[in-house]
Amino acid sequence: MKAVVIEPGSVLGVLGGGQLGAMFTLAARRLGYRVAVWDPDPEAPAHRIASHSFPLPFNDQQTITRFTDLVRAVTYEWENVPAELCRALEQQRPVCPSSAVLRVIQDRLGQKGFLASNGFPVPPFTGLTVPGQLAMAVAEVGYPAICKTATAGYDGKGQWKILRESDVREVELALLEPARPGMRWIVESLIPFERELSILVVRGADGESCTYPLAENEHEEGILRTSKVPAPGSSAVAERAAILGRQVVDRLEGIGVFCLELFQLPSGALLINEIAPRPHNSGHYTIDACTVSQFEQQVRVTSGMPLGEVRLLSPAVMVNLIGEDVSVLMKDAGCRTLLDIPGAVLHLYDKPVIRPRRKMGHVTFLGESFSFALNHARQFRDGLAKGPTLSA
Repeated sequence: MKAVVIEPGSVLGVLGGGQLGAMFTLAARRLGYRVAVWDPDPEAPAHRIASHSFPLPFNDQQTITRFTDLVRAVTYEWENVPAELCRALEQQRPVCPSSAVLRVIQDRLGQKGFLASNGFPVPPFTGLTVPGQLAMAVAEVGYPAICKTATAGYDGKGQWKILRESDVREVELALLEPARPGMRWIVESLIPFERELSILVVRGADGESCTYPLAENEHEEGILRTSKVPAPGSSAVAERAAILGRQVVDRLEGIGVFCLELFQLPSGALLINEIAPRPHNSGHYTIDACTVSQFEQQVRVTSGMPLGEVRLLSPAVMVNLIGEDVSVLMKDAGCRTLLDIPGAVLHLYDKPVIRPRRKMGHVTFLGESFSFALNHARQFRDGLAKGPTLSA
């Protein structure tokens, strides 16, 4: 498939105006493109930096026409945008990744089924359509297990751990509360992994692809807290992750930026947890530590331009600012102290309301050595945990 080349000066469309949409918009503007952001939330940060803003529902038919007439190509910042909207848009404009890819990925059961049927390594799983049959589903995959909504849900939302048989009834009741006709869940074996990893894969319309360095991730309550790049450990693991990532995206025939979230088992084997069809939180380090960021790659693929060089300029450790972290940072001399740390790069997302578990920004720590960056990141996290005053 030959890419349609869209020259700078044209308008690119992005569905979703959160921090990922804003970072895409900034990367596009730097390359000379204008951006139309469509997000129903009028407070979404990308609206404030876009050339064209559509703070309207995704099912608004007039907006579909206006948006299509304005843009030359479309991408999205989140896998929970309506696949039907993407299908309607791609009748007239290139959309990447395609609505067909989005349909596979945004449904966890469909995604795991696709991976398993193509021989890719995934944890044992089964589907659930009736909460009262949860015990049977868990018996199929074994204890401990985790139950997730098949669609929607992110950052640990819509997920319930089932560690023992006595947990089943409690989770059944939790499932019943939001249950609606046709709702489905996926029940997976809770794998005793050694560490969580992620690999970014970029694939163009011509089938050319590249991967970024492997990242090691730490989560708190289902939310990414820290990413370390390059992931410590064997280069053989990084090579296997890159090969696996390319194979999955090739099999999807995906065009765009993808992230594979992986579990590394004590044996060294890799299992695929989930695929994201867009730039990923664990890839934010690429803005400051790589020659071409994941967001510039998204612009390049969307516009049909060549893929950019993937080169790590510096080891990096990224720390997310979640909820009240940003208040701690802004008190007293917290921000000044942070910015006095060599190699610290602060990104705030311009979200007007602080909520618990909401990603408000991130800090990337760079250094000539990985240990230099990691030590500063640990000191910063310790300071956040202690409260109002950050120590240098």
